[in-house]
Order: sequence, then C-alpha cells, then structure tokens
Amino acid sequence: MSIGSVLDLLRPDFPDITISKIRFLESEGLIRPERTPSGYRRFSVADYERLRFVLTAQRDQYLPLKVIKEQLEAIDSGAATLGVREARARAHSHHGAAGAGHAVSGSADADGAGPAVPRRLGIVSGAITPEELRVDVGVRLTRADLLAKADIDDRFLDDLLRAGLIVPGAGGFFESDAVTLAHAAKAMAEFGLEARHLRAFKLAADREAALIAQIAAPIAKSRDADARARAEETVRELAALSLNLHAALVKAAVRTALGG
Repeated sequence: MSIGSVLDLLRPDFPDITISKIRFLESEGLIRPERTPSGYRRFSVADYERLRFVLTAQRDQYLPLKVIKEQLEAIDSGAATLGVREARARAHSHHGAAGAGHAVSGSADADGAGPAVPRRLGIVSGAITPEELRVDVGVRLTRADLLAKADIDDRFLDDLLRAGLIVPGAGGFFESDAVTLAHAAKAMAEFGLEARHLRAFKLAADREAALIAQIAAPIAKSRDADARARAEETVRELAALSLNLHAALVKAAVRTALGG
C-alpha cells in the first residue's frame, strides 16, 4: 500500500492523521515501511496494523512514544503479541482499556495463536491524554449554541467573558472547549466560586502554556520537513503531562490541608 492508501484507511478512526504524522512516526523508528527502488514507501498489512497500534496507544492509553516503542520492541522480540483483531479492537475503543495497576491481556491472534503475554497499557484512570488536546478547528459555536450546550444563561457567560476564562475567536464564534469550560465553571459556582475567583486558574494555565511553548518553539523552527509535526506532538505530550502533574499536586495539597 502507498502512504496515501494507508492514510485513507486510517482516517475514519483517526481523522487528524496526516502524511507528516506518519513520516514523523517513521523517523522515530515506530514503523518501518519498505522503500521501492524509486524511493517511495510501501506499507504491508503488518505495517498498517503496527501504525494503528501506535495511534491507538497514543489516543486511548496515554502512552508516550518512548513507551510505545518499547512495547513494539517487545512484540518484535516475541515477548508480546500484537494480533490483528486485538489491534482493531483497541483502535475502535474510545476509552482507556485499563487503569493503574491493571494489565491488559492480549486476545488471540488472527492466525489462531495463543493469547498474548499481558502488557501494561493503562495509566491512572481519568488522566489527560495528548490526543485529547488536539484542537477541533472544524467546530464553531455561536453564542446561542454555547448557551444551549453548556446550559448556562447570558449573565453567567458574560461573567466568564469578562474574567477572560472564555475568549471568542474570529467572527465571535467559540470553540468546543468553551462548552467544557463553561460546564466546569457552572459546577464550581455551585460551591460559591464565581468567575472572578477562577482567574487564578486562568493565570496558572497561561504560565504553563508559555513554558511549554518555549520548549516547543526551537523544534518548530528547525528546517526539516517534519518539524511542525514534532513540535505539535511535543506540545500535546507536555500539556497532558502538565495537566496530570497539576491534578496530582492539587490532590496532595488538599489532602495536606485536610490533615490527611
């Protein structure tokens, strides 16, 4: 298969996949398609399933590329097995398959081989994954859409706008993340936290984003063709890690405050 054919097969389950992303994963040693005498990539069925495994592990399991590569090396060495059915089952799953402390047992291979050696694919339940941080540029919400989807009134939305917690984009439209933010702010308001109180969260998020941008900027400015893809990958992984770190720090601080 050509890289374009692989892209067409993957897009129904991975709409954000691009040729640059596939080339980036190849440069990281996660996939190794053969080359034709003229230099074009040719993907086998095994290459295709391997790529699905990588993309699924990123999207559903919050696995950094280094860990995914280690798992693939275990598969290559025979210490673990990646069956066609197993890969496809994970590729169609939109939830984490296991939490921390749980191992995921492989299913039987398509060729009838025995079950795979259990592999730890899970993380702490509820952790943010890099794939969740992709921006859905295709969604544009009007003010009325946001009010309806978030189940808030005009006054509450105005408070969020004044506090800078929600910022409309070009033409006054809102991104889908505005709904999530409004839902969270509404729930916190039930505990007496008003929009002005949430400014501290906004300021902290801005500082974390600026730090991540400083790390990713040199990668994006490099001259190779995959620079942008690598920079975006770095931003998503660091952002997910920072969010999980932030959650853990808040949990520890609250436990201390409660004398736990």
